[in-house]
Amino acid sequence: MDWIGFSYALFVSAGGVIGYAKAGSVTSLVAGLLFGLSAAVGAYLVSQNPRNVWLSLGTAGTLAVVMGLRFLNSQKFMPAGLMTLVSVLMLVKIIIGMLKSRPHKS
Repeated sequence: MDWIGFSYALFVSAGGVIGYAKAGSVTSLVAGLLFGLSAAVGAYLVSQNPRNVWLSLGTAGTLAVVMGLRFLNSQKFMPAGLMTLVSVLMLVKIIIGMLKSRPHKS
């Protein structure tokens, strides 16, 4: 079971809900819930087959880039910097998992 992936999905979804609650941002709510759902489905797929990482990779990669650009423009750690950091950590976890699960040549 990909508990880290499911935790990431919950974190992304919670970020969207908090963005809506604090700033009334419907965009944050919708994006957070859609990306959270995508991350949760990706975590489910990885749980079924550790080599099926493409949805998780795409979700975390997209969030890392989009939120990274927002962080660079705003220079504010919350929320864009935190989401960038967590998404980059998720990317590292996925890439390490990909390297571990690839077939070894003898």
